[in-house]
Amino acid sequence: MAFFIATMLLGLLSVSQPARGVNYTFMREAMHAPPVTYYDYIVIGGGTAGCPLAATLSRRYRVLLLERGGSPYDDDRVLNMAHFSDVLSDTSASSPSQRFVSEDGVINSRPRVLGGGSCLNAGFFTRAGVGYTRAVGWDASEVLSAYRWVEDVVAFQPELGPWQAAVRRGLLETGVVPDNGFTYDHIPGTKVGGSIFDPDGRRHTAADLLQYARPEGIDVLLRARVARILFSYKGTKPVARGVVYRDSLGIVHVAYLNQGDANEIILSAGALGSPQLLMLSGVGPSDHLRSFGLDVVVDNPGVGQGMSDNPMNAIYVPSPSPVEVSLIQVVGITRFGSYIEGASGSDWTTRTASSSGDGARQARVFGMFSPQTGQLPTVPPKQRTPEAIARAVEAMSQVPDAALRGGFILEKVLGPQSTGSLALRNLDPDDNPIVQFNYFAHPDDLRRCVAGIEAIERVIRSRSFSRFAYPNFAFPAMLNVTAEFPANLMRVRGGSDPAALERFCRDTVMTIWHYHGGCQVGRVVDRDYRVLGIDALRVIDGSTFNASPGTNPQATVMMLGRYMGVKIEKERTLIEGGARKL
Repeated sequence: MAFFIATMLLGLLSVSQPARGVNYTFMREAMHAPPVTYYDYIVIGGGTAGCPLAATLSRRYRVLLLERGGSPYDDDRVLNMAHFSDVLSDTSASSPSQRFVSEDGVINSRPRVLGGGSCLNAGFFTRAGVGYTRAVGWDASEVLSAYRWVEDVVAFQPELGPWQAAVRRGLLETGVVPDNGFTYDHIPGTKVGGSIFDPDGRRHTAADLLQYARPEGIDVLLRARVARILFSYKGTKPVARGVVYRDSLGIVHVAYLNQGDANEIILSAGALGSPQLLMLSGVGPSDHLRSFGLDVVVDNPGVGQGMSDNPMNAIYVPSPSPVEVSLIQVVGITRFGSYIEGASGSDWTTRTASSSGDGARQARVFGMFSPQTGQLPTVPPKQRTPEAIARAVEAMSQVPDAALRGGFILEKVLGPQSTGSLALRNLDPDDNPIVQFNYFAHPDDLRRCVAGIEAIERVIRSRSFSRFAYPNFAFPAMLNVTAEFPANLMRVRGGSDPAALERFCRDTVMTIWHYHGGCQVGRVVDRDYRVLGIDALRVIDGSTFNASPGTNPQATVMMLGRYMGVKIEKERTLIEGGARKL
C-alpha cells in the first residue's frame, strides 16, 4: 500500500504562423514581434486572470498580452485529464510547469503556459463565498455576471463514480451538512462542485476565454519573458510607460503605452511572478532592492509580504473494491475551518517506460499524489530531495498493483492564518524567487488540520464508505501507511491522539497549489488594484489576495480578470464621456 498518488501582431507580420491546435489568429511567438510596439493596455502574464482580463479589454482597446510560456493547445498532456501528473512531473526548461521548492522544503509548481494555473490544477471549480465577496468590496451582481461569463466556457458538472459518491455520503452521514447537491456556490455543508474537465476528460482553461476577444483588438505573444517595467515621471510621481521583454531567442523587444492618461500596464503574473517583477522593476523594500544594485522607484516594504499556501494533508485509504479514476469532485465545507476532498483511481498504477534505455525498468504515475510531481510526504519537508523522490519512484515500482487500489481523502486548511514572504534570488526573471510560507506557524492552522484529519477518520469509518475501506484496518495504521510507504522513515506514534496528529500534519504537509499573496490589497495595491504610489500600473491576480477564496481559487481568479476588465472599461467610458462634454 502506498502513499503517492497522494500574438503576435496581426497585420504587422502576416508571415507569422498561428499556434497549432486553436484558431487564434492573434496569437504568435514573441520572436515574430517588431522591436517596438504601442498599445492601450499591456497585460503581463497570460494566466488565469490575464486571459479573461485581456479578452475583456480588447473589446474597445488595443491590448498586448505577454505570456512567458507556450500554448496549451500544443501540448496534449495539458488538455487530457489522464496525463494530469505528467505535466507536473516534467521539470524540463520547456515544461508548462516550473517546479520550485519553498524554504519550508515543500515541493511546489508554478505555471509557464498560456492559461496559467488552470492548465496544471486538479480542475475543481467553485466560487468564493458571499462573505468573501463582501469583505473585499466587490459588487455582488457584477461578480455573479463575471462568474457566469467564465462558466459558460470552462465549467462543467461532473458525474460521480461510486468512490466519489461514497465520500459524499460519508461526509453527510458524519455531520458535514446540509446536502447542497451540485452547485458552484460556496456554502457550508457537502456539495458536488464544478470541474474544468468536460465529460470526455478534456481540460478547459483560462486560455479558452480568449475566444471572447476581439481579434483586431489583441495580440498574444508566447514565450515573451518580461524583464522589467519602464517608468517615466509626472512631477515626482512615477508613471508606468512600457515593458522590456525577451523572446525565445533572447532578442530584446519593448512595448510602450500609447499616449493617454487612461492607458495602463497590468501585472497578472501570479503570486510569485507579480511581486518578483515589481521588485525587478524597482518597486519593493528599498534595502533589498539596493542589495542587488537595483534603482529604487518606490520603496514599498509590503511587496513580497503576506505569502501563504493552504496546507494540505491526505490519508491513503486502501480499498477492497475497485475504484474509479477521479480528481476533486466533492467537497465538505466544514464549520471548523477545513475542507474535505478526495481523489481516487486504479489508473494511478499506470506504468511508463523508464529513461534508462533498457526498456525493462518501469515507473508508476499516481496522479495528484505522485512522487514524480513532488508530493512526497513519506519524509518531512526538509528531506524531500531529488534523491528521495528517485528512491520513492523506484520503491513504488516494486509494489503489486493490487496493493495500490484505493484513494486519498484530503483536508485543506481555510485561509490560512500563517504567512511568509518572497524575496529575489537573483536578477533573472526566469528563475524562481525565494519564498517561504511558514506552514502551521499559526496555531489555528494546526488546529484546523487536526480537526480535518479527525473528520477524514469519521468518513472512513462511516457506513456509507464501508464498501471502500477494510473493516479491520485501524485508523492509526492508515496514518502509518500514508506516512511510511515506501520506506519506514516516519511513524505516527500515539495513534490518533491530538499530539500525534499535529506531528502528522507537520511532517506530511503538501501543497494543493493554492498559494497567494505578495501584492496584497492595502499593502501594495488599493481596492481597485492600482499599485500604491505609481500611476498607470495595476496588479490583478491571486497575488493580491489576503486569503484564498472558497475551497479552490481558480474560478475566482478567472472571475476577477473579467470583473476588473469590465470595471476598468466602464470607468474609462464615463471619464472619456465627461471629458468630451467639457
